[in-house]
Amino acid sequence: MKVVVQRVKHASVSNDSIHNEIQQGYCLLVGLGKDSTQADIDMIAKKIANARLFEDENGKLNLNIQQVEGEILSISQFTLYADVKKGNRPGFSNAMPPDEATEMYQKFNQALESYGITVMTGEFGTDMLVDIANDGPVTVIYESQDGKIL
Repeated sequence: MKVVVQRVKHASVSNDSIHNEIQQGYCLLVGLGKDSTQADIDMIAKKIANARLFEDENGKLNLNIQQVEGEILSISQFTLYADVKKGNRPGFSNAMPPDEATEMYQKFNQALESYGITVMTGEFGTDMLVDIANDGPVTVIYESQDGKIL
């Protein structure tokens, strides 16, 4: 499992059927690999919920998302599992199949919500317009396999 965490001032996602937005918080690009497990979901959700990526009064990255009353915009992103070793067109055979990934993506968002964080989402498996106002920028990539951070 791979998650790109971007600290944002605000972010939104929209297509013909949805429009969701957040103010201060994180925009997450969530990739599920064919070997991603519930243990990976639990580990990365815990790391993100507790990550100290917001400044305190001294300008140090010392506050987590709950302490700043931030929100999360979670976007499914199978392209994080692109294989670019051969040719010019990426392959996606390492990504989890959509039927499994849909359920795992929902479980990941529920795991984040279990920490008391408001989570907004895009629409799984569709093209969307994602608008992000990066803050910092602060961008961190979390990757887990077999429930362990890589």
